[in-house]
Amino acid sequence: MDTQTIIAVVSLIVAGLTMAIGSIGPAIAEGRAIDSALKAIAQQPDVTSSITRTLFVGLAMIESIAIYCLLVAMIIIFANPFWNHFVK
Repeated sequence: MDTQTIIAVVSLIVAGLTMAIGSIGPAIAEGRAIDSALKAIAQQPDVTSSITRTLFVGLAMIESIAIYCLLVAMIIIFANPFWNHFVK
């Protein structure tokens, strides 16, 4: 195998691992946040709007982590900084 093929294969593997590992944490965190919000709403139904608003802001921040992982994976695949060092 030539250098370009090795870099392409490693880049695809790393991008896949970045998305797989990088989306596990936000998925677990979103599930726990929703679970806590539902428990809080069940205990205090009067403050449902406040809990829901805070929940959506928190979910947006948690989801941004997965979006950053997607951004890194896209950079690795389409704008790989290592191409210039090995391609002649």
